[in-house]
Amino acid sequence: MKHSNSHIKATAKVLLELLKKERSRLISEKVILDKKDNHTYPIQDVPFNIPNNWVWCYLSEISIIQEGPGIRKHQYTDEGIQFLTVTNILEASVDLEKSQKYISSEQYKNYSHFTVNKGDIVTACSGGSWGKSAIYELDDNIILNTSTLRLRFFNDLGDNQFLYYLTKTSYFKDSLSKHITGQQPNYGYFHYSRIPIPLPPLPEQQRIVAILDEAFAAIAKAKANAQQNLQNAKELFESYLQGVFENKGEGWEEKTLGEIGKVIGGYSFKSTDFEKEGKYQVLRMGNVRPGIIRENENPVFINKLDESVLKRTLLLPNDVIITQTGTKNKRDYGFTVIIENENYLLNQRISAIRFAKNYLPKFFLYYSWTNLFKDQYFTNETGTVGQGNVGIGAIKEAIIPVVSLKTQQAIVQKLDALNAEAKKLESIYQQKINDLEELKKSVLQKAFAGELKTDKVVAV
Repeated sequence: MKHSNSHIKATAKVLLELLKKERSRLISEKVILDKKDNHTYPIQDVPFNIPNNWVWCYLSEISIIQEGPGIRKHQYTDEGIQFLTVTNILEASVDLEKSQKYISSEQYKNYSHFTVNKGDIVTACSGGSWGKSAIYELDDNIILNTSTLRLRFFNDLGDNQFLYYLTKTSYFKDSLSKHITGQQPNYGYFHYSRIPIPLPPLPEQQRIVAILDEAFAAIAKAKANAQQNLQNAKELFESYLQGVFENKGEGWEEKTLGEIGKVIGGYSFKSTDFEKEGKYQVLRMGNVRPGIIRENENPVFINKLDESVLKRTLLLPNDVIITQTGTKNKRDYGFTVIIENENYLLNQRISAIRFAKNYLPKFFLYYSWTNLFKDQYFTNETGTVGQGNVGIGAIKEAIIPVVSLKTQQAIVQKLDALNAEAKKLESIYQQKINDLEELKKSVLQKAFAGELKTDKVVAV
């Protein structure tokens, strides 16, 4: 239905009444269901102050809130009409290639009222990606499905870009989060309908959208630059590191890891013996990342164990550990780190390497971060589809460089200095990225509290 232009110069109060009237029309024509919201006014405990010429209202009074149907797997077809999944919804865009699932054109007749229109705001409303939202701007004919939802001002009486930006605010997401009932977030009409919305007159909505468009474009450009600088800092060190071990000098030899150090396999502890705290921490796969022990990542402990098991599994300072299991063909394991503490136990699927005094653990650590080591490590990958493994035998047979202790010390000293400088740069650029994200949140909060008094709000 086309609308008159009366909403363009309407006050926020009048605009709200026009939106309510449009909602009633859609209900009477059975375009949308009457969910009997029974909202009460004035809204109690409004979350923040807004200008006097704005009004508070509930989302269901101004916007379509439509959840997707529950299309079952037996209904899927190889082609036809694609339906939207949470995987398709990225932060600010929709990628239909991320997940391609269809129903037949015949079945579509039963679901056509779930069609996503160009300009709709689509959002993931359950699972780990909940809260991601985008404006659908593609020409492809698609429908909603489970865990997806669409929003749109009734009859486009408001600026949908304004509503879209509102879904990006911490306030909007927090309003949903407080309704969480289980471990997995799962939101629907009931939750969205009860979100209080600050509604300004349409010209003010359009002014805010123009400011946010410009601000977000500037922030995105600055963030892209910071991310590129971050990547450059990482690649600079990695390139130098690779060169050190590729360009071998005089006196370099090669031997197997088993010839130079003692390789110790992990122990299969019983999970029923694990405690939330205790004397010894059992290092598991999730605790190990390149050069880092993540002690606080789901830590488990053991207080008492047999002396023979303790002797076999207790890690010593300067041991190097390496993870042996991950996703096949993804190289998301093989992580190495030097042990510094004296209370770690070696769990299964992790091996330890204990070197003699004339071979520096850190020299091997740096070598293990190069493709020279990784290529031979993952050449020995076995396992079924999905899970990859590298056995202890392959670790023992890995070829490593052998040089004099003096040369090792010089190389480690140089790499330590470069690594420290690279980490410093990475920290600076990462902080810049974090600051830009906080700036976005701040600008959004000001926008929807009516505090954007000028058209220039961002300097990045």
